[in-house]
Amino acid sequence: MRANFRMQRLFVDAPLSRGAVLEANTDQFNYLTNVLRMEEGAEILLFNGRDGEWKATLAFPTRKRILLTATEETRPQPQPCDLHYLFAPLKVGRMDYLVQKAVEMGAGLLQPVMTQHVQGKITNLDKLRANVVEAAEQCGILGIPDVTEPVRLLDLLDRWPSERRIIYCDEGDAGQNPLPVLSAIREKHLALLVGPEGGFSEEERARLRSLDFVTAIPLGPRILRADTAAVAALAVVQAAIGDWN
Repeated sequence: MRANFRMQRLFVDAPLSRGAVLEANTDQFNYLTNVLRMEEGAEILLFNGRDGEWKATLAFPTRKRILLTATEETRPQPQPCDLHYLFAPLKVGRMDYLVQKAVEMGAGLLQPVMTQHVQGKITNLDKLRANVVEAAEQCGILGIPDVTEPVRLLDLLDRWPSERRIIYCDEGDAGQNPLPVLSAIREKHLALLVGPEGGFSEEERARLRSLDFVTAIPLGPRILRADTAAVAALAVVQAAIGDWN
């Protein structure tokens, strides 16, 4: 069932069911009253990443409080997305874009990886998670991807579960078309790795190519910026062997 984009959506961190009553927190109160200018009896869509999407009615018991009453389930909670997205942090503005697009494209987990040529850094995971929630609110997505602590790429590879195949974008690959490579993959549990603006180091590329559970793919004849490569890679993986197929 597709999202209803005619109604505003709000993420809440509380259980949702018919008749559930939630009180808006300070930020939500400001958003509903001062930004959206909603009034008594207005309706909004609520989701929490667990219990589906619910239509809710606003009530103002006082001038400083809003109560949200869930009245009707509009969409059931889908199965969680299983694609893990591993990315080298970019500079702030471009990393915000990258995170938003990863959520839109169906990533189920976001794992920052620190590579030898990485130029960005993760200073505030809460901000990254807030960016994930905002993207889900805007795009009608019901699942909220997990965001994990940053880890060094080589350390991550040392303890990686071999049953989940890593697909990584290799700017040094001699080919141009990723589809023949992707079509040969039989694993159902996948992760996509996109490197930093400076590319992977020779040590990292050698390590990746030495592992049986890693597959390198090209991304066409042009050199792509890291954030562009992320969107292109997510799209081609989802279309070829992911949940678009």
